Amino acid sequence: MLQSSGMETRPVCCALVGNLLEPRVAECAAGLVAHLQRQGLKVLVAIEDAPAALPAGVQAVARAALPERCQLVISVGGDGTLLQAARLVAQHDVPVLGINRGRLGFLTDVLPQDMVASIDAILGGYYSADRRRLLEARLVAPDGSMRSELALNDVVLLRRETGRMLDFETRVDGRFVNSHSGDGMVIATATGSTAYALSCGGPIVDPRLDVLVMAPVCPHTLSDRPIVIPGDSTIAISLTGRGEGRADITCDATQLGSMQPGDRLEISNSGRSVTLLHPPGYDYFRLLRSKLHWGRGEEQHER
Repeated sequence: MLQSSGMETRPVCCALVGNLLEPRVAECAAGLVAHLQRQGLKVLVAIEDAPAALPAGVQAVARAALPERCQLVISVGGDGTLLQAARLVAQHDVPVLGINRGRLGFLTDVLPQDMVASIDAILGGYYSADRRRLLEARLVAPDGSMRSELALNDVVLLRRETGRMLDFETRVDGRFVNSHSGDGMVIATATGSTAYALSCGGPIVDPRLDVLVMAPVCPHTLSDRPIVIPGDSTIAISLTGRGEGRADITCDATQLGSMQPGDRLEISNSGRSVTLLHPPGYDYFRLLRSKLHWGRGEEQHER
């Protein structure tokens, strides 16, 4: 059903986001373009992603201009492509639909063979609108200068030097949590709980919950376990080594910067969100079963 957090009216223009130079993505996008145009929609693509020859009627514009000119973004690719689309629309109330042309696809839940029916359902107002919060990571230097980036999935701190553990400490809302030795730390949203944090032993979190997961990466102490904290918390991380260790900070795999001793990494709710659109019949637990190969006899359980 149509929800106020999704699209208020039927879109007249949509943007395709993805690597259109990749054959599998390009093939899928060509079918999408033809169908969208038959439905009377104008189609935009990013100049940065576009091949030299575009289908008739498709307009290429700067990627940053896409959210201002469309009412729907369709991400074609893997979860990484959708994460890029999420940051692109973070300052605009433009929903995102994910078509899976990647490997796993926790966020891009529409398969290519279902995309036409899903698009038609969404254009007809039959969908669920799934609003997801974004984190903001701020890397603050001793002189007060700062770099920041948004993340839908996670913020990751990883050691830079090979063969050397990273020593750091964490605080939540100003309260000391722990001193850590290991390869780093993943700060994940509920959305990102099925990404890097999962490989660190973190829990799978229902995306309807407003929480954060702090998952140590290869901790030296076995008691240094992932913890779950409220989603409105502010996490501060600082290096505590003898001035030797450095760390790289990424936000949804996008480089934020290199962390030096004396720097401070702060992670908190950005106050921004992205709306993911799902076609009728979307079921998060069915998605988990499919992607993680859970259970047997799924058909009889769903009767």
